[in-house]
Amino acid sequence: MHRAYSIYAERMAGETLPPLEIDYTAEIQNYPTWVAESEGQIVGGLSMCFDLEGATLSNIAVDTDFQGHGLGRGLLSFAENQAKHHGFAILHLATHVLLTENLAIYSRLGWKETTRENSKVLFEKKLV
Repeated sequence: MHRAYSIYAERMAGETLPPLEIDYTAEIQNYPTWVAESEGQIVGGLSMCFDLEGATLSNIAVDTDFQGHGLGRGLLSFAENQAKHHGFAILHLATHVLLTENLAIYSRLGWKETTRENSKVLFEKKLV
């Protein structure tokens, strides 16, 4: 995850993205988490939260060497299928306002921006 977010360091001007502050050992123990591998190396992954408030894509990241090849899109599709499998009709996620590539990708893939809270941009996607 850290490598995937490293491309944003300069743009963030010292501000830390929440995914970089997460204890991933606890995250993996407490939330459903999946990884994508290539030749035995983890190159992407996601974690989700399913609770009474709904399904949330807590974190999704792709190693910088594997970006731009459809892996992120595949992980998003996987997350949508997991949410549907658990009986949810809507999937939520949040990203940072300065991660403009993410904003564009989510919009292009049918996600709708619902609100902004300071630097956080919230999205949801209705699952068909």
